[in-house]
Amino acid sequence: MKTVSLILLLAGVLSACILTTTAQNCGCAPGLCCSRFGFCGSDEAYCGAGCQEGSCFGPPPTNDVSVADIVTDAFFDGIVDQSDSSCEGRPFYSRAAFLEAVGNYPQFGRVGSEDDSKREIAAFFAHVTHETGHFCYIEEINGPSRDYCDEDNTQYPCNPSKGYYGRGPIQLSWNYNYGPAGRSIGFDGVNNPEIVATDPVIAFRTALWFWMNNVQSVLGQGFGATIRAINGMECDGGNPDTVSSRVRYYTQYCDQLGVAPGDNLRC
Repeated sequence: MKTVSLILLLAGVLSACILTTTAQNCGCAPGLCCSRFGFCGSDEAYCGAGCQEGSCFGPPPTNDVSVADIVTDAFFDGIVDQSDSSCEGRPFYSRAAFLEAVGNYPQFGRVGSEDDSKREIAAFFAHVTHETGHFCYIEEINGPSRDYCDEDNTQYPCNPSKGYYGRGPIQLSWNYNYGPAGRSIGFDGVNNPEIVATDPVIAFRTALWFWMNNVQSVLGQGFGATIRAINGMECDGGNPDTVSSRVRYYTQYCDQLGVAPGDNLRC
């Protein structure tokens, strides 16, 4: 009986593996969802944020908050003005480009209470401030020298003549992010990743795409969870200085917006 039970257990595990890894290009069986990474399954990881097709879960209801009323000229310019006047990002990033981009993501900054909205906006701009040096950098420093190609990702195979290093407000990286971001937004992320550094609206849209697919769902766990979602290598003692930098910006922006930052600030 033990042998039979073991066989059945192994068969069940194998069946589960096949179910969730059947197709990186989707074409999932009825009742399953195609995740943002191109795998088939039926839970939150497959049918939630980033779900490409199938029985995808619906987005959360929105509140009546106006993101434009929170991200005022004074708030946005207050970030930009702290960068050096010679920074290439100063004429590139603008509040107008951000607001045009955010129009494509009606759930951003509009889920939960008004305080929840303010905390989300503060968190987003805290990470953007850290990643870009107060909107100074458009591309990752020394980015071209780094390899961000996941050769195991067959849905979005790397173009050997392209670099998938950090670009834009949240420094989008890796072919497995450029590919689906481009598919969602409407550009060829695999063969034209450079557009993220030349079109400010697309740049903000990639940042918001990444946020909505990877970060918004963990906001309720505290700001520390958003750090882990963006760059988990900094967590658990990996780089406490950068964690402190992100937390400092977050608490500063929460203070400006008149909202308590909440608990669990570090990861």
